[in-house]
Amino acid sequence: MASRVILVVMSTETSIFIESQSPEETARNFLAVAKHFQLGSLPTEQPHPKTTRLSDLSKHNLPKAISILKDIDVEALDVLARQMNRILDLQQAINDTISSGNRVFLCGCGATGRLSLTLEVLWRQQSPRALRDSVVGFMAGGDVALISSVENFEDSPEFGVRQLKELGFQQGDLVIGATEGGETPFVIGAVELAASYPNARKPFFMYCNPDDALKRIERSRNVLENDDIEKINLSVGPMAISGSTRMQASTMLLAAIGIALLFECPNAARQEITQLVRDSDFLFLAKFIEMESKIYDNSGVIYYDASESLAISVLTDTTERSPTFSLAPFDNSNDLNPLPSLVYLLFSNTDSSQSAWSKLLLRQPRALDWEGQQERVGLNRLLGFDFSKGIVGQRQERFPNLSPHIFRVADAGDSLLFSLEHISHRLRWKGASSLARHILLKLLLNIHSTLVMGRLNRYEGNVMTWVRASNLKLIDRSIRYAATLLKRRGINRFTYADLAFEIFRQMKKIDRTESVVLSTVKSLSNGAHDAPSVH
Repeated sequence: MASRVILVVMSTETSIFIESQSPEETARNFLAVAKHFQLGSLPTEQPHPKTTRLSDLSKHNLPKAISILKDIDVEALDVLARQMNRILDLQQAINDTISSGNRVFLCGCGATGRLSLTLEVLWRQQSPRALRDSVVGFMAGGDVALISSVENFEDSPEFGVRQLKELGFQQGDLVIGATEGGETPFVIGAVELAASYPNARKPFFMYCNPDDALKRIERSRNVLENDDIEKINLSVGPMAISGSTRMQASTMLLAAIGIALLFECPNAARQEITQLVRDSDFLFLAKFIEMESKIYDNSGVIYYDASESLAISVLTDTTERSPTFSLAPFDNSNDLNPLPSLVYLLFSNTDSSQSAWSKLLLRQPRALDWEGQQERVGLNRLLGFDFSKGIVGQRQERFPNLSPHIFRVADAGDSLLFSLEHISHRLRWKGASSLARHILLKLLLNIHSTLVMGRLNRYEGNVMTWVRASNLKLIDRSIRYAATLLKRRGINRFTYADLAFEIFRQMKKIDRTESVVLSTVKSLSNGAHDAPSVH
């Protein structure tokens, strides 16, 4: 069934909810505000020069592909050294906040939301019981969004304000807003609310694009020019996959905030993380990439059985594959006819969904039982994502034609253990801190899943051709990627507006797990619409 197109359209002052009656009408509504979400000039949206042949390398030269991606990650980590003074300032603000009895709120959307919740979990793992509630991570859409993208939430600054208020934010608390691009309305809304309180503790706004590029975007410029907001710029340049900010940008934000939050000596922590990544041999991933790809080719599904201490990072990578590559998200027990997810998290020592969520987050899950939104982000929806020990049997009954396979990711104390089918590998990390371990695991899983997806033809070169157009930024990204592929085919006659109209036509026609970029390119390449705009 084709997905229904619903947009939350932002102007600079007003949030307008529009349910489209036709693709043409929806395209006009998008184009009316598109200037606020045309982000192709930002470095994080541009192709990386070292990965132009990545899709080909994923199929024919995995060692080289792995080495290139590791080198890009190591280069990105060097950015931390240039901002250590500001990270020390952030550490001081965190310490002052907690010592005064106030709370630290970590805010993000999508990948930065997941890293905010990851850092809350790491804080809870190592802090004294009396201080565990001093750090609160939250993301657009609530905890449900850890697993399933909640369309349009990140386009609304009002939702950022509402979630922060409902979590009990008060004067004296500290907000740390993380946005890879530096332009996410949800995060901006939360940060600007924190800055608006009289005599407020200045919130921090952390981002990964140059200031001069961001100042062309009004909402970003407003933040950057607000003296009541502290800014930390962690610019890392293009992502390894064009626009896939789940990779280097989110790594930098996770590392920078984690170093300030979890360590007494940030400089030593930075050196530890960088050294662990440099010294670790990533080439063992090749055999796992080949095996996982083979399982999918043979109608298999994979359960990532993760140690509790590592599960939040394993969940992050497996769920981020869905919006990045248009895979079916984790299927939910509340859905009558769900599409099966290729991957699923497994907590093999938990008996219920509630128990699994509590062990994952080290607290009770936070859902948003807002009127009109319960079906998307309420508690019943959240608990329908069940990764307790019974999920393998339940999904086998639901999807009998798919063979289950277990991929174990275990914290073996002095080492990280990967095992899948008959292959296994032990990577030594003796003495490494929890944050360093999670960052290393994140990089390994990001490289692993990216190259698996390359072998499944989910990107072309380094262009994310299967991106899901689930919010205004991603609609713009889909338009730009369609234009890139058409240009490679020698077709240059279509304008941005032409492509927008065709994108929305295709969104009405295709299933959510199909590529709107490729279907648009195919339609226009075949001459189905020589002049698709409706003026």
